[in-house]
Amino acid sequence: MGQIFSLSLRQLSGVRRVIIILIAALIPVGLALIIPSGGSADDFVNALIDGLIVGAVMPIIVMSLATASFGNEIEDKTLSYITLKPVPRWQIALPKFLAPVAIAAPLVVASGAAAAYIGLGDVRAAASVAAALLVGLAAYAAIFTWAGLVTTRALSFAIVYVFLWEGLLSTFIGGVRYLSVRGYTLAIMPGLDPDGLGALEERVIEFPAAVVGAALVCAVFLGLTVWRLRKMDVP
Repeated sequence: MGQIFSLSLRQLSGVRRVIIILIAALIPVGLALIIPSGGSADDFVNALIDGLIVGAVMPIIVMSLATASFGNEIEDKTLSYITLKPVPRWQIALPKFLAPVAIAAPLVVASGAAAAYIGLGDVRAAASVAAALLVGLAAYAAIFTWAGLVTTRALSFAIVYVFLWEGLLSTFIGGVRYLSVRGYTLAIMPGLDPDGLGALEERVIEFPAAVVGAALVCAVFLGLTVWRLRKMDVP
């Protein structure tokens, strides 16, 4: 399992990809530095944390990595070399899921925490944002790792999913938030810090439901990935 994880890290950490996701992660920090300090904290939370970091930066970074975790193997026709190893399929799925998380987490979490601290000046709020982003990116990684295994158009699927389901529908249809990674991420923030991130409280689901929902997404899609590895014919 360690060999598969190390191999996946090397495959996903190409210089060009790392530079692009690093630039994307720095955008919220740069905007937090130039936004006037006299602005409303609620406006900052709604625009920068919700609209930019959770709504765009986090899913874009994760999708670029997680869809390629299996996608690169399928495109290069090297997945057969891994599946021929006498190891349980979960020992292939788990490191393929963990590799994009390991690369994305430091960038996304640090970016979100830094931007939140700069904009809100509150350590607890920054820590709450960081924890919520870690949960959200893990859930996204589980979905997109599975997508990279079941379709060669995983990146297109991820883009449509994020901006239609997570972006449009979850914003305007309250019930969708119970089935939305973005909804889980946003709900965890005020759940951990209702004072500093209270701007989100009126439009998010309950904190326990968000935690359970995110855990279920990770478990279900990792299970689907394992099932797919067992059933698919690898060329």
